Amino acid sequence: MSKPDDLLVDIATTVESEQSNQMSLTVVVPGAVITGRLAPEAVWRQRVAEVLGGSDRLSPFSAIFTADTVRRRSEPPTHLHLHVARILQGSVGIPETGGMYRIAIRDVSAWTVGDFSYFE
Repeated sequence: MSKPDDLLVDIATTVESEQSNQMSLTVVVPGAVITGRLAPEAVWRQRVAEVLGGSDRLSPFSAIFTADTVRRRSEPPTHLHLHVARILQGSVGIPETGGMYRIAIRDVSAWTVGDFSYFE
C-alpha cells in the first residue's frame, strides 16, 4: 500500500498501547500470506533477543534487539510485529510451530482479523 490503512494502524496502535498480544491477524504482503498474533514491538524484540541469545552462533546479534530503539508512543506504528506466526503455503503453515515476523504496514495489501489454520 502506498498509504497505510488507517484501520490497520489503529489496531497496531491499540496493541502497542494496551501491551496485548491477543489480537490474531492474517495479512497479505507481496509473495506471502502470513497469519499470527500481533505483539507490542518491545515484547517482540525481547522474544527475538531471547531466541538469539540462546544460540552460540547468533547470540552477538541479540543486543541489537534489546537496544533502546523502540519508537516513541506518540508516533504511529510503521510495522506489525507478529509472533506464533506462519507463512501460509498450500496446506501447511511454515514453520509449523510459528515464528517471529516484522512486516511493514505499508506493504500490507489485504488483511483480516483472525488467523487461519488447516485441518485434515
